[in-house]
Amino acid sequence: MKNILVVDDSPVVRQQVSSALRSAGFVVFEAVDGQDGAEKIAATPSVSIVICDLNMPRLNGIEMLEKVLPERPDLPVVMLTTASDPELVSRARRAGAKGWMIKPFKPAALVAAVRKLVGA
Repeated sequence: MKNILVVDDSPVVRQQVSSALRSAGFVVFEAVDGQDGAEKIAATPSVSIVICDLNMPRLNGIEMLEKVLPERPDLPVVMLTTASDPELVSRARRAGAKGWMIKPFKPAALVAAVRKLVGA
């Protein structure tokens, strides 16, 4: 069973993402912002993949990647955001993001991306 961490400051988005992933058979944990996400990644070595928003308080998504991926370089991260600025996409990729999806998202596309990245 693959464990997924969903990091988003919107309770509605966290619920939508978590619901889609749970219905596909994944175990889902949630974090309310980038700082909470970084702490949960550090405390939960069994996390297989992270779905992360970009614009959040305390630590944004890219700052969270820059903080945690040096310790967990093989952890796949998919950015799920309303932002589509090519410079932000490029910066996220440099920080280690493996994917970028635009909100609103199609649950089937998200599940397919997660399965591809975790080999499930």
